[in-house]
Amino acid sequence: MNAEAEANRTLARELMSAGGTASLATLGAEGCPFASYVVTAPGADGAPLTLLSQLARHTENLGRDPRASLLFVREPEAGAESMTAARLTLTGECGVHDDAEARRLFLERHPDAARYADFADFSLYRFAIASGHLVAGFGRIVDFTPAELLSEARG
Repeated sequence: MNAEAEANRTLARELMSAGGTASLATLGAEGCPFASYVVTAPGADGAPLTLLSQLARHTENLGRDPRASLLFVREPEAGAESMTAARLTLTGECGVHDDAEARRLFLERHPDAARYADFADFSLYRFAIASGHLVAGFGRIVDFTPAELLSEARG
């Protein structure tokens, strides 16, 4: 892999592993996209995890159709043009992930979520990546396979 390709892959992985916020787009009952704000954390293999309430519209949508998209954005530096923000769009499926290690990783990254993580209406979800699309500024656009974005599971 050349240096530019490796830099793009590193940036994409950094955007996913930041464990911050993302936009989650699901498909509404009528088939229209529905975007919402979620908090994410990387799983052991780097796949995004999120804690969702059954009361939320996006969770209802995922129950009908697990296809979804996640958008991660790193704001540009102060004074830079807005459209130079690095952004990664993931497409794939999002489903309940009942895994103690994944839950631990999520709560380690977001300890405040422990207040509601045990509520009956909350479940941990894992985003299974089908593809990634990185825009890292003007003309710097790269597509990724899941293998290029995910890491080997930590031991």
